[in-house]
Amino acid sequence: MNQAKNQAERGSDVDRFSLRALFALAPLNGDHFVGLRAGIGVMLPLLFLIAIDRLDLAPYVVFGSFVGVYSRAPMHLDRLLVQIKAAGLMWIVVLLAWLSGDRLIHGAQDANGQWWLVACTSVVSALAALAVGLLRVRPAGSLFHVFAFAVVASIQDAPRLGDAMFAATATMVFSLIVGQLGRILPKYRTPWQVTVSTPMPAHVKRAVFQELPAYFVAPALAGSLATLLAGPLGMGHVYWAMVAAVVPLVGQSTMHRVIRGVHRVIGTVAGLVVMALIVALQPQPWLAIVLIGLTQFLAEYFVVRNYFWAMVFITPLALVGSTLGHVLTWHVLYDRAIETGIGVVIGMAVVEGMAWCGRRILAYREGNAA
Repeated sequence: MNQAKNQAERGSDVDRFSLRALFALAPLNGDHFVGLRAGIGVMLPLLFLIAIDRLDLAPYVVFGSFVGVYSRAPMHLDRLLVQIKAAGLMWIVVLLAWLSGDRLIHGAQDANGQWWLVACTSVVSALAALAVGLLRVRPAGSLFHVFAFAVVASIQDAPRLGDAMFAATATMVFSLIVGQLGRILPKYRTPWQVTVSTPMPAHVKRAVFQELPAYFVAPALAGSLATLLAGPLGMGHVYWAMVAAVVPLVGQSTMHRVIRGVHRVIGTVAGLVVMALIVALQPQPWLAIVLIGLTQFLAEYFVVRNYFWAMVFITPLALVGSTLGHVLTWHVLYDRAIETGIGVVIGMAVVEGMAWCGRRILAYREGNAA
């Protein structure tokens, strides 16, 4: 019976590689509300920065708004508690990124700075994945933390620490408020109580620690390879490879993780077409911010339902968000394509390596038991 179940699951996974599965959408489950919260949470603070002429604080606002991504809990108090956990972790990551950029990365006038970025981001990736797993926060993994740390640590001529952290903190608080706006209408108001959760099973906790090395190795290898190839290939955003490398690490099975990697590559290609239209448009900052809000909404609307469709909008979201206040160039499309390919290949290789090690360990144990 178990064999039949495993065969059915493998068949289901293989079916996900089909063209139909690539475009299929899971049922809507409040995803539009999550998208609205995330979109509003990033767009309004960025528009405020334009009003006060402080677009230099945009990265800190963008990563502070990531708290809105963690607003999927249906009960309002549960949602608030989860978002507070996510906000605390992101706050620490942004602070460490500013300090690392100021002390280690910006201080180096040669390639050593880039290697420090790879090393520090890899450590943050592993520690953030561990924290997310133990805190039972969803989305799982350290993708957002890798992205936030690498971008903030890479900023040249960063604003003062006080200004940067105030912008990030204020945006986080705003996202918490947006997450509770549903309580205004009785129709959407939920009881102000905590859903009692069961203790984390021992095997789940063990899995969190077992996957810890992968969250260090994948971005470290991807970042190292991208750094070595940056000169010959003319790339300028090495951290995109590191972000892409941690994507396949999240999943219920090895096949599911590989599928996520494939969807990221294909979705990125489609997203680059959208981004090409934006580059051709060369939008004013206020319009770019509206596009950020719209693509954030669409990314959260699709991300749980179909990762390919989510990537179509995550790609321009990341590119416009990371270049806000600067002239958009065609070179960012090239960087994104090459570095995503590098990161996903490394990430999937690490996933397959994890699966191979797991099979070897299981075979060893079974052999000893026999």
